[in-house]
Amino acid sequence: MTQRKIPALYMRGGTSKGVFFRAEDLPADAARRDAILLRVIGSPDPYGKQIDGMGGATSSTSKVVILSRSRQPGCDIDYLFGAGSIGSPVIDWSGSCGNLAAAVGPAAIHWGLLPAPRAGLATVRIWQVNTRSHIIAQVPMRDGEVVEEGGFRLDGVSFPGAEIALQFPDPGSDGEDAATGLFPTGRPLDRLDIPGIGKLELTLINAGNPAVFVDAAALGLRGDESQEQVNGDADLLARCEAVRAHAAVAMGLAASAQEATDQRPATPKLAFVASPRDYRAADGRAVSARDIDLNVRILSMGKLHHAMTGTGAVALAAAAAIPGTVVRRRAQPDAQGRLRFGHPSGTMTVSAEAEQRDGHWRVLYAGMSRSARRLMEGVVLVPERDLQP
Repeated sequence: MTQRKIPALYMRGGTSKGVFFRAEDLPADAARRDAILLRVIGSPDPYGKQIDGMGGATSSTSKVVILSRSRQPGCDIDYLFGAGSIGSPVIDWSGSCGNLAAAVGPAAIHWGLLPAPRAGLATVRIWQVNTRSHIIAQVPMRDGEVVEEGGFRLDGVSFPGAEIALQFPDPGSDGEDAATGLFPTGRPLDRLDIPGIGKLELTLINAGNPAVFVDAAALGLRGDESQEQVNGDADLLARCEAVRAHAAVAMGLAASAQEATDQRPATPKLAFVASPRDYRAADGRAVSARDIDLNVRILSMGKLHHAMTGTGAVALAAAAAIPGTVVRRRAQPDAQGRLRFGHPSGTMTVSAEAEQRDGHWRVLYAGMSRSARRLMEGVVLVPERDLQP
């Protein structure tokens, strides 16, 4: 059997993992490219395990990234992200991954796609192709190499690493285009009538990725649920998907709820929020209500995320900075714009600053810190026979 060899990096970024490629090493034709990438991660897999591929059978680990030198003014690297479905032959290119954004700078430096200082911090200006937005990463350097080891701990990741600060300048703008504004409907709070569920108050926001926030109680939840509790409840997952899909239509992202479910599983993300309460994280640690501002749980690709999506954290920070949102009703950032929240694997701190001009809200920036590490470098092998039309 002949196998095609394609240069790649396998990387962790934040609480996600993905296979990284250079654009020059993949076909320009989108259909051929996607066929290769699906085979790389091992999708579609009717068994749901991605055993014959690099995917890890979760939304956090079934991901691909394509990098290239940027032609965008003021940017160094173009970052294209794909969320691979596990059971279907679909790669959703509609959104970004904030966790893997932390690995973009290190991967680009490793491949020599941009110059970097021998020591100190390398400022990597990233153009996020999917969402047409900017990300600025501060990557630590020593002796001309990216520093990967360090004392920064990230809940949801077993081992500490070197801190990479990420800033998302102007992650959303409240313009005239309803499909791309900070609030696609023009409002920080909407009331939608979801078939089979009823009327819900939701915040529909574009910041980092399109996101939908709902009060946990509206779904009959407490907000401190574990992955197992949510992902083991098929009826609950179906209700959450119905809310997400109809919200996608209201945001102008899909023509119908069915289209959102079939063709756009990655975005918008649905998250439910609640006031702080004590709970135990996935590793058994006690999380005290005194140490957080609110509890948050977010779904990704139809399942509850084991921690927090990076772009979901950006959207959360943005929503918390603006009065009238579902998030702001539950928690308010401190004087420095920081918000600490609990998720299934522990806690996380985000920050944002927003301003209102002429009746329109604008988020000036959102920020968070992650870590990243190369797990493997070399080539991935793709069976040629599986790529034949």
